[in-house]
Amino acid sequence: MFDLTTYLTERRRQVEAELDRLLPPATDEPPALHAAMRYAVFTGGKRLRPILSMAAAEACGGRAETGLQPGCAVEILHTYTLVHDDLPCMDDDATRRGKPTVHIAFGETNAVLAGDALQAFAFELLGRVPSASPWTTGNLVGELANAAGSHGVVGGQVADLSVPQDAPTPEQIDFIHLHKTADLFRAAVRLGAMAAGGTAAQVEALTCYAVNLG
Repeated sequence: MFDLTTYLTERRRQVEAELDRLLPPATDEPPALHAAMRYAVFTGGKRLRPILSMAAAEACGGRAETGLQPGCAVEILHTYTLVHDDLPCMDDDATRRGKPTVHIAFGETNAVLAGDALQAFAFELLGRVPSASPWTTGNLVGELANAAGSHGVVGGQVADLSVPQDAPTPEQIDFIHLHKTADLFRAAVRLGAMAAGGTAAQVEALTCYAVNLG
């Protein structure tokens, strides 16, 4: 019988190991930057985005491992958004998941640069993912870029910072939830399906699921 808790625990263990393997060691030059990147990624989290990427690959008839690196790329990009979201110029948070935020632990300058480096690294990882017909590596990179940019997470963050906190409209709330949260769930699922060579119909069905989940 399928046990969701066991599945999530095992997949999270795989994701943690892969993230540790992929990220540069904290001793690599410049060490302050790489230590901040690793700190940001390993402060916790359920790893739902890479797990969904792996599950999407399986749903399209592929191996879960096919969706692992694309999912890690999404998780690393998601981490960059959290680092920047916590900055004094945005939400000005001192803790995340019970630990000091990156700008508190490493300084504001290193936090900005660590976020920049994590975003770049996410696309580097996608560039290494083998293509699977009918999808190309360019399709994968474009997918994450769309989810990350002005029509995705960045647009959602701008809306979140600009709406009146005391009386946002339902439309504003929906826009923020769609772009700050659902867009990266959508990207994770689509990337896993595309890396496994899923059909256009399969990818679209999984997209509908991911948007509603997000």
